[in-house]
Amino acid sequence: MKSPELIIRRLKLTEKGAGLTERQNQYLFEVSRDANKIEIKSAVEKLFKVGVTKVNTMTRAGKPKRNRRGGVGFRPDRKRAIVTLKDGDKIDLT
Repeated sequence: MKSPELIIRRLKLTEKGAGLTERQNQYLFEVSRDANKIEIKSAVEKLFKVGVTKVNTMTRAGKPKRNRRGGVGFRPDRKRAIVTLKDGDKIDLT
């Protein structure tokens, strides 16, 4: 099993993520691309000392990017996870 710090890269503080936090007790994380839902759940529980009820994941393909010589490359793919916490649990964002 991988270390929780390698699975959870960062907490995404976006408008969509803030809306999820306020309304539905969900948090948005950027995670390692090879992490599965079980690993993400255990990593969040260990790092933040909260209970997790549900994990949804999505992979976003990297966008094309042009370089100076006219060639085209791609930005790296990213994986995000929306984690639903148990009622009463909260992650302190400060």
